[in-house]
Amino acid sequence: MKRKLICNAIIVNEGCQIKNDILIEGDKIIEIKPNITPNSEIEIIEARGLYILPGLIDDQVHFREPGLTHKGSIESESIAAVAGGITSYIEMPNTIPQTTTKEELDKKFSIASKSSAANYSFLFGGTNENIGEILKLDKNQVAGIKIFLGSSTGNMLVDDPEILKKIFCSTDLLIAVHCEDEKTIKVNLEKFTKEFGKNIPISLHPKIRSEKACYISSSKAISLAKETGARLHVFHLSTGIETKLFSNKKELKDKKITSEVCIHHLWFTDNDYEKKGPLIKWNPAIKSKSDQIELWKALNDDRIDVIATDHAPHTLVEKNNDYLSTPSGGPLVQHSLLALLTSVKNGKISIEKLVQKACHNPAILFEIHKRGFIREGYYADFVIVNLDAKTKVTSESLLYKCGWSPFEGITFDAKIEKTFVNGTKVYENGNILKTDAGKQLTFDR
Repeated sequence: MKRKLICNAIIVNEGCQIKNDILIEGDKIIEIKPNITPNSEIEIIEARGLYILPGLIDDQVHFREPGLTHKGSIESESIAAVAGGITSYIEMPNTIPQTTTKEELDKKFSIASKSSAANYSFLFGGTNENIGEILKLDKNQVAGIKIFLGSSTGNMLVDDPEILKKIFCSTDLLIAVHCEDEKTIKVNLEKFTKEFGKNIPISLHPKIRSEKACYISSSKAISLAKETGARLHVFHLSTGIETKLFSNKKELKDKKITSEVCIHHLWFTDNDYEKKGPLIKWNPAIKSKSDQIELWKALNDDRIDVIATDHAPHTLVEKNNDYLSTPSGGPLVQHSLLALLTSVKNGKISIEKLVQKACHNPAILFEIHKRGFIREGYYADFVIVNLDAKTKVTSESLLYKCGWSPFEGITFDAKIEKTFVNGTKVYENGNILKTDAGKQLTFDR
């Protein structure tokens, strides 16, 4: 088994930047120190002037398989992910069939075992009818439970309060929630449908799926978690007012209630609807510049714990519809790290904080075994980046099956040079080298 030696890189890990060499054997890091002596049996990878980050762990993606593979597949979207420096992901249950039975969960694991370029696990979907299936779950196999408290792609809304409380009381798995209040959205939608009919302007999306809708739902979920003692993780915060619901007073491992923000809410604002239109229609909606400022503030002061993508591809045909017919979501995994590194260059976040939120914290929250950090004995998942180069997003460079990106035409102030998954170089300078290096994530529970 040939060893690999990465030399002279600046390692960003656990709040520090340090110049060290990394020695890899098989799928693990076996030594980290300065000036490791190579020999003829070692493959040398020179990384002088470059930065090494732990591979990103994206805790919220929709890779569309099974049932929606015209939009994307585990293979196609995981390839785009590793090109973007994401080496592990947790995929959502609103596929066709939905991942709401043990049988469908096992089918997904089987698909990923044959085709995933990155490491993988899945969230199991909670519904109004499947508490029995939830009770059957092996907590060491599944990443957690996903509950939609607002309708989104897949019609998995859980709107029975008794069932919701029963789920919160019945599992010690992490419960991840999509929070938008359905009654508020319905009232808003009826108002604007009455005024505009089918021709509702896309700019009204954040008025329909409003700040109030988000806050009501998030605050209810948090109250229920406090009442039941459940382990709650609130996905994709989009408003400043929601950030006030979360605390930074505990160590992450001791927090029972945590939160996430996504790339699109950190990058775009409601001013971008005029130019981008339905391409930036997400649920929850992209909101105001003042909301975005508060999200960045909460991310930096540790009220927000995780950065993710909510990668959710649709075809351009599907997206180019009237407001009511246009699905919400878009592709992001190939460019999320580049957007974050550009934000580092723009002073919005430090590179150490980026690594904490996108690499370390997902591993801690989901109790993922030996990933998310650059440590001896850990899996060799990492990404090598150049902060002195630029990357322009062009249609020709896209790896998403849907064939478009909301970032097309943007030039980022960084470049992803190489990505390693389980010690295997899977991506280098625009080229995918291996498409099946991913392994099933395991958990220390």
